[in-house]
Amino acid sequence: MSSNKNWSSYDDDQSSKLMKKAKESPFVPVGLAGCVAVVAYGLYKLKSRGDTKMSVHLIHMRVGAQGFVVGAMTMGVVYSMYKEYLAPRYSGSNSK
Repeated sequence: MSSNKNWSSYDDDQSSKLMKKAKESPFVPVGLAGCVAVVAYGLYKLKSRGDTKMSVHLIHMRVGAQGFVVGAMTMGVVYSMYKEYLAPRYSGSNSK
């Protein structure tokens, strides 16, 4: 019985860590969701690809998913740079 409590507290700790990380860098879940969405859309369109080769279709799907993830990572870096460098400068000028 006590082992079940240990596992449930472990799950709670992991979910709270995930939520904490998502709040610290909100573009990571956006990037993951976009990647999953692009892959799901690519798999949905797999039947109607026409005479396009399978390898070309998969390459396009991979490039789309990677592009979405790289874009989300770039936006996350820009956001963190804004939060670290520009936001304190603007909040400091309002207090004068």
